[in-house]
Amino acid sequence: MALKLYVVGGAVRDALLGLPHADRDWVAVGATPEELLALGYKPVGKDFPVFLHPTSGEEVALARTERKTAPGYRGFAIHAAPGVTLEDDLLRRDLTINAMAQAEDGTLIDPHGGQRDLASRVLRHVSDAFVEDPVRLLRTARLAARLPDFTLAPETAALLQHMVDLGEVDHLVPERVWQELARGLMAQRPSRMFDVLRGCGALARLLPEVDRLWGVPQPPAHHPEVDTGLHLMLVLDEAAREDAPLPVRWACMCHDLGKGTTPRDQWPRHVGHEGRSARLAAALAERLRVPNDCRELADVVAREHGHVHASGALGAAALVRLFERCDALRRPDRFAQVLLACACDARGRTGLEDRPYEPAARLPALLAAARAIDTAAVAAAALARGQQGPDIGLAVHAARTAAVATRLAAE
Repeated sequence: MALKLYVVGGAVRDALLGLPHADRDWVAVGATPEELLALGYKPVGKDFPVFLHPTSGEEVALARTERKTAPGYRGFAIHAAPGVTLEDDLLRRDLTINAMAQAEDGTLIDPHGGQRDLASRVLRHVSDAFVEDPVRLLRTARLAARLPDFTLAPETAALLQHMVDLGEVDHLVPERVWQELARGLMAQRPSRMFDVLRGCGALARLLPEVDRLWGVPQPPAHHPEVDTGLHLMLVLDEAAREDAPLPVRWACMCHDLGKGTTPRDQWPRHVGHEGRSARLAAALAERLRVPNDCRELADVVAREHGHVHASGALGAAALVRLFERCDALRRPDRFAQVLLACACDARGRTGLEDRPYEPAARLPALLAAARAIDTAAVAAAALARGQQGPDIGLAVHAARTAAVATRLAAE
């Protein structure tokens, strides 16, 4: 059999949908690893028969089949040989809309009705082999967030529930959970990912800190949507509407985690939830091995979002203390992300999606006034007065407070 190359998966799907796609994945049919090496292909990794094309540098995988040998997404035996057909390879894929291929001459190969499901806007599994790889559950949820007008086929929803019941999701390693979660958070409508995960019971297994927010009420005067879980979904979708970066979206996801641990007899008030949210966010980030920029922003937003919301009532000294706690004087760019996350929180409420967020308009100028202080000059003057150590820090703080007070007086 002569070597044939086909574009497969997401690139075919996105081209048919008219969506941009950054990378193309290729499948090679009718070749051995040795033949590809002889043609100048470069091997990638050790576990799978994947190579880099000698001219384009794109990934090319040998057509292959899989056999389940153990729980989890690593528990597979891979078979790649010249006799494995394109149809064999497509049969092992997750969803029908990802199980299409395109030949180099443009011919579309669609043995599982992917075009039909694209037209119907349906996410449907290819075969019952779907249950063998728990990452497919995460990918389906993430794809629902990227394609929010697609619905989940009832039989696929039932299969996701079956995977959870089998315990397959318990074998997912933290790195894969974070990878798919991050991509879903960056999608067009992140709430759809959580809808799918929660609907099949996977959210309670993977992110129990988030799952427990549903059914927890909040004061309706501040939260017309009342339910904390619903509020979180509105906040995440607002972050997507603002095209917020990943650290902001992660911080939005974590900002109210502490409300899930408020004793029932204290509902709907959540006194002290900010500190609990910060602790839960830190533990969750550690468990999933979340990058530091996401961890740090989530901590600040969890602790300080209430103070940022109420900053219009703060005096100069309290504002400077807020800036100091947020490390805004040293990291103004990150403070801008704090404000964006807080704005998403404020607008993630039923009927309040388009209201202006006054702290985001007001605080940057006040921060600029505090940062304009020449700290070296203030420190030199303090030293000249015989002050040392902590007294110099107090002198700098006083100078910044005076600058913010002057700015407040001019408002």
